[in-house]
Amino acid sequence: MANRHLQRSIVLQSLFEWDFHRDNKDFNLLEVLRRNIDEFAPNTSDATFMESLLSLVQKKIHVIDEVITKAAPEWPLEKIANVDRSILRLGLAELLFGDRDQVPPKVAINEAIELAKTFGGDKSFKFVNGVLGAVYKEIGEPGKNQEKKVIKKKKDEVVDIETLPIEKKAGAIVFSKNKEGEYVLAFVHDVFGYWTIAKGGVEDGGDPEDGAIKKVKEKIGLDIQIVDLLGRNEYIASHPEKGKLRKQVSYYLAEAPFQDLVLNPDAGGLDDARWFSLSELEEFNTYDDIYPLIARTVTHISALMSDSN
Repeated sequence: MANRHLQRSIVLQSLFEWDFHRDNKDFNLLEVLRRNIDEFAPNTSDATFMESLLSLVQKKIHVIDEVITKAAPEWPLEKIANVDRSILRLGLAELLFGDRDQVPPKVAINEAIELAKTFGGDKSFKFVNGVLGAVYKEIGEPGKNQEKKVIKKKKDEVVDIETLPIEKKAGAIVFSKNKEGEYVLAFVHDVFGYWTIAKGGVEDGGDPEDGAIKKVKEKIGLDIQIVDLLGRNEYIASHPEKGKLRKQVSYYLAEAPFQDLVLNPDAGGLDDARWFSLSELEEFNTYDDIYPLIARTVTHISALMSDSN
């Protein structure tokens, strides 16, 4: 067994034990790791990787569990098998918070799949692959060119994307003038570590514009007025239960009276909301496909500023 794979296996064993003792304040996870190292890798001379990985999972556990819940909504966290839950936590820690130069995303996913094949049940590796794949699609692949009309599945087998089920979403970049007369934009912060647009699913047969208005109100409490369509995006995502989906997202520019943003505590996958001045957008951490939408918003606001002078 490769050295790194063995080390991840030891971390997994420690996480598996920790999962049974999370409510025990006297449970020392680091001591458990060192005991497992002595048992399974007594000749190792460097435990730094294992200690760092274990610490990362422990530190980010609440965020990681929320990501699992978001990525696998049909599977309540407590219903997921203990070993699968521990593998997902380990894999997501590396995928979301690890050093990508040291462990590229696909390596993190593949390692988790191999752990599931070794330690999980017959279907564990498919479940782990589905959840991690769905998360990877959300953080790394939306916005990529989706012009190809087919998706390769197996050798000589293709799927026409026109046959895939469609999931529609809508959201808006909201602008306002604060009490100082400065233009500001409203964004939400997701559990993947990015500032992004408040958006959500559109009901079957529903109008995306109405969906955007509803979702912004639902997530951050703003009553918005749609000003323009900023753009649309379509990409292929993998759902752990539904399989591949076509996600179609409509982005709008909207205006709202200035007020304090109130993040809905039930807004899954989000942990903050705030207004940003235009100058603060220079070091703004968001998804690649959001930048062009922000640029169009700033252009629109610049025109408003010119008209007012």
